Amino acid sequence: MLNQRSRTTILELHQKGVGKRAIARTLKISRAAVREVIRSESVTPPAFNRAEIAEPHRQEILDLFDLCEGNLVRVHEELEAKVKLSYPALTAFCRRAGIGEKPDVPAGQYHFQPGQELQHDTSPHEVVIGGKKRLVQIASAVLCYSRMLFFQCSPRFQRFDCKAFLTEVLQYFGGGCASVMIDNTHVVVLKGTGASMIPVPEMAAFAERYDFVFHAHEVGDANRSGRVERPFLYIQNNFFSGRTFSDWADLNAQARAWCDRVNGKYKRHLRAVPRDLFAMEKPRMKPLPIWVPEVYRLYQRTVDVEGYVNLHTNRYSVPAEWLGRTVEVRETRDRVEIGYGRKSISHVRVIDSVGQRVTEKEHRPPRGTGVKKTDPSPEEKTVFQLAPDLAGYMAALKKRGRKQTTLALRQLIRMIREYPQGPLRDAIAEAEQYGLFDLDRVERMVLRRIASDYFRLKGRDDTGGDE
Repeated sequence: MLNQRSRTTILELHQKGVGKRAIARTLKISRAAVREVIRSESVTPPAFNRAEIAEPHRQEILDLFDLCEGNLVRVHEELEAKVKLSYPALTAFCRRAGIGEKPDVPAGQYHFQPGQELQHDTSPHEVVIGGKKRLVQIASAVLCYSRMLFFQCSPRFQRFDCKAFLTEVLQYFGGGCASVMIDNTHVVVLKGTGASMIPVPEMAAFAERYDFVFHAHEVGDANRSGRVERPFLYIQNNFFSGRTFSDWADLNAQARAWCDRVNGKYKRHLRAVPRDLFAMEKPRMKPLPIWVPEVYRLYQRTVDVEGYVNLHTNRYSVPAEWLGRTVEVRETRDRVEIGYGRKSISHVRVIDSVGQRVTEKEHRPPRGTGVKKTDPSPEEKTVFQLAPDLAGYMAALKKRGRKQTTLALRQLIRMIREYPQGPLRDAIAEAEQYGLFDLDRVERMVLRRIASDYFRLKGRDDTGGDE
């Protein structure tokens, strides 16, 4: 259908005496269209009067739309049993009738004062790290006034990662803003959205430390966070294109260098250099506290029999004398610190959960100096010291005893220390003669032998009187 401008041109050419064929050839339209416009003598296009196929069923469509919660696929499934109507015809009718359509709202503009707001968001992206394609989380932050940009990458983005990233951001900019705008992320949000958002107490305490407040934009109002949304495309198409990374440290080091270079480039949409605008914004920003604490997570772990501490499937070595001890593990962004008492050691943190072992040479004894299987245990040494004549029974007990060896030896040590030596040795000699290695039965044999004289009490003589 010809628009108003084309119809006006046809009528003007016709009034000048130009023929219909020449008009059609000049405007590259059909002669029938030219004749129709000349015959109508109107520059206004005729109204589109074709009847809507779905118009007779408008009320039924409206009822089904509410019943199916706005799902037009379900509306069509319920409607086609009664009305012969294609799905494209249904969707076209709903668009023209405004059913389920939200009116477009002009984007508008947002103006920020220096130091007023910092916007933060995350976005997933596939990156090749160490020769393997990985899905990484890009965490980005932008100062709304100067458009200074900073971003880092991590395999996941939890509250620990969020606090560590925002700490890096504040240190990179040398200060903070009064407000940090987020995209209703569950990492920060406890409940609510937009203006009614309530942050998690942990994140609210973090914000209070640096004198800013978390705010969330209304759901669907992406323009409100446009300062940080727009750079994601720039990062994906510019920074990651043609770059390779050996590991996470290399990736974030290159990202920081790229931010330094980009922040010093002239921006046509700003008609300025972000670093120059930042020079005016910096005095208006919130200063950092005197001491910026390092973000960490705290765990309690027990050192396993191999001398390692397990954290996120990765294992970190500790000194051999810490075997079986409960230690305190402090995980920071780059390090894993393990402490026991007043001593502590530190490892480079493995970011990926890959079941990797991190071993320090000083935590492993030199070859040949470790505990040998043939060396006597502490319990055996105690038996040798208290009753050397029971070495033969102890050796047989280790082979044929019904209890665990360590528990059996500890019970034997207790019996040696508590019972009179004469009845004890007689009972053990008889037990050894008959191959009896059940120490509970041996103990009952000792008790029968000592009869009325039971435990030897410290501080009393054999007659029962005081020493």
